[in-house]
Amino acid sequence: MENWHSMARISAVIFDLDGTLLNTEQVTKNILKEFLAKYGKVQDSDKERKRLGMTFKESSIAIVNDYDLPLTTEQFAQEIVPMYHGKWLLAKALPGANRLMRHLHKHGVPFALASNSLRKNIDGKISHHDGWKEVFTVILGSDQVKSGKPSPDIFLEAAKRMDVDPLHCLVIEDSLVGVKAGKAAGMKVVAVPSLQIESDSYSIADSILHSLLEFQPEQWGLPQFGDWVDNTLPIEPIHLAGVFSDGLLQTYSDTELPALPDQIWGLYIGWAKFDGKKVFKAVSSIGWSICGCGYKRKIQPCILNESDADTDDSKMQLLLVGYLRRSCSAGNILNNLDILDEDKLTADAALNLPAFSHKSCASFFLGDAEDGFAP
Repeated sequence: MENWHSMARISAVIFDLDGTLLNTEQVTKNILKEFLAKYGKVQDSDKERKRLGMTFKESSIAIVNDYDLPLTTEQFAQEIVPMYHGKWLLAKALPGANRLMRHLHKHGVPFALASNSLRKNIDGKISHHDGWKEVFTVILGSDQVKSGKPSPDIFLEAAKRMDVDPLHCLVIEDSLVGVKAGKAAGMKVVAVPSLQIESDSYSIADSILHSLLEFQPEQWGLPQFGDWVDNTLPIEPIHLAGVFSDGLLQTYSDTELPALPDQIWGLYIGWAKFDGKKVFKAVSSIGWSICGCGYKRKIQPCILNESDADTDDSKMQLLLVGYLRRSCSAGNILNNLDILDEDKLTADAALNLPAFSHKSCASFFLGDAEDGFAP
């Protein structure tokens, strides 16, 4: 990866959609599994990883062939597309997506949406998010260019329609297919891998981030963010629930709460609520751990006033309201960060501020609304 000091000044940004701005891939991940089960087939995770970033047409052909389905590609599409439509309205913006788009729009920086999805499907996905369709200077689907990613066609067309030299465009992508397309277009590329455990494969990108919360526009000659409050970044609340045991939160797999996006990593501040108890200040380290079947989420909440709480083996709700930091070390490590004393002090002070106040968070917790909050 290049040193950012040597990079050309960026005049426009081009976003991918699925897995970059929206967590559509997460809310639809079980659809193919359910579909294949109807035909007595078992989903293969290795095959699915290889399809990340493909156009719908390419993906459909591959699925029919890989699983030897008794269907034509057209029949497969007719059966599975309606299953996806019902899930799109559940897709939420990924952490930092709304913040970055608002920031670029505020400062008059043009930005485009270039996705390997069909244009009509793009419209269907973003229609559930107020203002999204209006803020993009250009919106392009793979059916509007000769070839989808990894061909550079869609990015070059987006740059052309924005009247910006490709050399001054920054692509933000989650898939390796998209990263390759951006580099082939002669553009700078920031990778935010949707499969964090495969981030080492993204070395051709100019920068690799865990999430858009880590994006620093000033490194690309763009206006700097000014929304940090006392060394903490306010975020759209993220609600988790599970059992707190041995210092870890084991989240429920059958909860109606959205799953934690893979892009969430680092230190976060928030509020921890235990059954029948008050709500406590918390700072949480979120990362990954290696297990026998690969990688799994590791969530380590630290209760700041733990002397008041007998919490082990208790049901727990965790509301993340602020982002503290990532690692100070180079590289895209996945293991959890140590929570330092200075992190606890920063979190404790920030959680007293209106931007992170528990008073605005009470409605997010499930049940026991009458329980008090620990100071």
